[in-house]
Parts: sequence; structure tokens; C-alpha cells
Amino acid sequence: MKYPLTVIILLFSFAIFAQKPCEYATNVVDSIGSYKSTKDYIVHERNFAGNEAYMFFNLLKVDDMPLLNLQYIQKSADMIKVNCLDANSRVYLQLQNGQIITLIHTNDESCGTMVRVPEENKYTRVITGNFMFMKGSIEALKASPVTLMRVKFSTEILDFVFKKELTSEMSKQTYQPEKYFIDYLQCVD
Repeated sequence: MKYPLTVIILLFSFAIFAQKPCEYATNVVDSIGSYKSTKDYIVHERNFAGNEAYMFFNLLKVDDMPLLNLQYIQKSADMIKVNCLDANSRVYLQLQNGQIITLIHTNDESCGTMVRVPEENKYTRVITGNFMFMKGSIEALKASPVTLMRVKFSTEILDFVFKKELTSEMSKQTYQPEKYFIDYLQCVD
């Protein structure tokens, strides 16, 4: 009888310590409502032949509704193709267990912002969008790592392979993109 109790306590302690602590960039409650935003987290980075691309996630909780905020930044010496998010945009997440999770864009049309940075002699395009979780998707995302993400823009579809570990050339920090939702969904759930 003592052995099963020890195993249960051990498994419970692993479950508690497996999740990352919640760090919020914003946490506001006022008479209008509540808003929480986790810190930005790099899930994709590519630097090749003078072209750079970064994908950041952060989780939002707006009046008890959890959302995924996606920010895609591209830098290039050449003009950057326009990708827009609209009401038909989706994020598809393929989990390690084979399940596909769909997140729906919140209908705010956005084609991003492009600026020319003279010091770098590069164009920079930033596109940001919020995506809603479908019923049952949060539980699935907490249970299995993400291996692939497909973003359906209004003009094209882009695929991003998630790594187990990513050491960012930009921030010099190490990230675990596959486990992002496992580690941080509890911050807005």
C-alpha cells in the first residue's frame, strides 16, 4: 500500500515541475476587463544568404478567452513579398502523436508593416495575428509536442518545422519550440 502512494506522489511532483513558470509581459485587470500576455518566445529562426525570418509566439488571455499571438518578422535586402492574414487564415499544428490542431484567425485583416532600415540596408516586414483555439485543442496541445506548423495566409501557405531545441542567433538563448504549448498553455488556461 505504501508503494503506490509513493509512485503517485512522484508522478504528481513530475507533473508540477514539468511546466515552466508563467512570466507575463502584460497582466491588467480593470473595469473594462482583463488582459494577460506571456513574454515573446521564438519558435522558428532562419538566417540564410542575408535573409532572416523569425516566428514568435505569445499567449494571450482576453476576458477568459485564450488566444495565440503569432508574430512573423522577415528581413531582406530585397523587397519582401506581402503575406496577409484575413478571416480565412488558419494555423495548423501537427502534433507528435499525429493529431492536427486548427487555430482560427480572429478576423482582423493584417498585411503587416514594412520598413526600410537604412543602417542595415534591409527591408523588414512584421505581420502579427491572433488565433483562437478550437474546443478540445488546448488539452491536445498540452499532451503532445508540436512537430510542424502550417500557416495559411490569404496569399500563400508556409510550413515551419519545429525543433526540439533552438539556440537563437539573435538572442543567444535556447528555446524548445516543440514543447511550447506543453510548457506555457497553463498560463492562460
